[in-house]
Amino acid sequence: MTVIEEPQDPYRGRKGGMTVTEEPWDGADGVRLRQAMRAELAARYDIPDQESEPPTAETITVFLIARDPAGEATGCGALRLLDDGTAEIKRMYVTPAARGTGVATRVLRALEEHARRHGVGTLLLSTGVRQPDAIRFYEREGYQRIDGYGPYAGEPLARCFTLQLG
Repeated sequence: MTVIEEPQDPYRGRKGGMTVTEEPWDGADGVRLRQAMRAELAARYDIPDQESEPPTAETITVFLIARDPAGEATGCGALRLLDDGTAEIKRMYVTPAARGTGVATRVLRALEEHARRHGVGTLLLSTGVRQPDAIRFYEREGYQRIDGYGPYAGEPLARCFTLQLG
């Protein structure tokens, strides 16, 4: 397990005892967080799973988990490398009790840094129309709205975003 941490970056690593670590996709906490995310999305959209090509341990480059000072997993996110210096952010999720505490920002910043280290210049992501909190979050973090890409092209429930990494 690798702790993603650089003291000069307030969005990553330890801050107030919180950590963001690279962990196995199939680890118990990752599975639990992704199941909770799927259950929440199924309730919001009244459909069991809205992704035709879900990420797997074989298709992601990194999977990160945020933990609170007690070691409880409070959020996660993954990065999938695509073609031509592009990567997609997948499975961003924060437990309801940890929302508004900076977990999502710290996971997002760690994913962006991982993408930079792999030569990625463009990040893509998709969220949905029934996730206004996620839409506001990505807009606040500098992501720009784009038309649907790949499996999200023409999908009326999808809201897609991009960020050019500097």
